[in-house]
Amino acid sequence: MKIEQLQNHTREWREKNFPEEHRTAQMQLMGVVEEVGELAHALLKMEQGIRGSREYHMGKIEDAIGDVTIYLCGLATALEIDMDAAIWRAWSEVRDRDWTKNKETGYVGGTGTFQEDEQGAA
Repeated sequence: MKIEQLQNHTREWREKNFPEEHRTAQMQLMGVVEEVGELAHALLKMEQGIRGSREYHMGKIEDAIGDVTIYLCGLATALEIDMDAAIWRAWSEVRDRDWTKNKETGYVGGTGTFQEDEQGAA
């Protein structure tokens, strides 16, 4: 399934299942954060070797990654962002970085689109 299709399917599902006030950017972001917490919990327990087998935790991790993606689709939709375009725009910047060659900015052969604020932070 393409990202555009996923965003459309999740928008339709959300419209069918939730009132408009539960489809806001804030509500979707809270869902992302909650699911990232579940992802972190499963990864922690797997790394600690407690509360279940590796297979059990991997199932939880896979589920959380899927849920994060679905909530991110909702966030993008609420903000009228084309998620496919946003991902490809970000990837076109990230793929050109080489942190092994330039530990400060990741850019080689120039400064790229890296911008610093007044304190030098990106």
